[in-house]
Amino acid sequence: MNSDYLNTTINVYKQAAETPDVGLCCTTTPVWQLPGLNIPDIMLDMNYGCGSTVHSRDLVNNPSILYVGVGGGMELLQFSYFSRAKGSVFGVDIVDEMLSASRANFLEAEALNPWFKSDFIKLIKGDALNLPIENESVDVAAQNCLFNIFTLKDLKLALKEMYRVLKPHGRLVLSDPVCDQEMPDNLRKDDRLRALCLSGAIPLNDYIKMITDAGFGTVEIRAKRPYRILSPLHYNTDHLIFIESVEVCAIKDPMPNDGPCVFTGKTAIYYGGDESFDDQKGHTLIQNQPLAVCDKTAKALADIENENIFISDSTFFYDGGGCC
Repeated sequence: MNSDYLNTTINVYKQAAETPDVGLCCTTTPVWQLPGLNIPDIMLDMNYGCGSTVHSRDLVNNPSILYVGVGGGMELLQFSYFSRAKGSVFGVDIVDEMLSASRANFLEAEALNPWFKSDFIKLIKGDALNLPIENESVDVAAQNCLFNIFTLKDLKLALKEMYRVLKPHGRLVLSDPVCDQEMPDNLRKDDRLRALCLSGAIPLNDYIKMITDAGFGTVEIRAKRPYRILSPLHYNTDHLIFIESVEVCAIKDPMPNDGPCVFTGKTAIYYGGDESFDDQKGHTLIQNQPLAVCDKTAKALADIENENIFISDSTFFYDGGGCC
């Protein structure tokens, strides 16, 4: 990051650490309520994300977890719920004040949660573009509403760093704003608007390509929801700009020879006269039973002539059970 860009971001989140700003981000996912988990109010006030990166199916078997951009520590606490061991969760942030605020918030969490110990979490000062984490050392790496702040050059570095620290078949879970409209240059180059997660959003397909270019062989689009409107009434733009938040899981699987498997919520349904249809490529469709398919498989099935196969549009909500 250039110095102005970095300094603006640090200053915004230094202030947000010292004086919690409930309106800084607009979280579009409910805060998950888990049995025996009590989240301190201060953590809720400092929930500076646009979605959630905590999904129980990513967190089986006591995984080691890295969370970049700690905020008020809420998602670190949620991750600790699944990995209850000393130093099993790592939180990395470049802002000293945010690290200090999280430490204080963990003490409140200890008072509310008999099962929780602050030493479950190891907080580390560090840069997302040069993570102080060993190669292939974590099972899950996560970030929430951070990477959209980066320029394209820095986003590429951040994704490469996450890929580097993940174990084979490890999962990068992220939530970020995306925008399929052209963002005006004057807004995109505004360091403060970028730091506020308003003008750094890129089109979803561009983001997916950057993720797969980093090496991730499987990408799941788990949710996409309305996030913000940049209006001419409040911003220097001559038209409304619609921003959505997206939740993504990118898996460090080997890259298939025919390209990555990207799940955007497409479904295939065979409705022919036989009991099933086998495409001879590892996909069997049972008559009138929906099968979640990646976009690559959806296209291949749609291209088969004289077969009774329905392919749905992308829903951008995918929750497993797919073809690959």
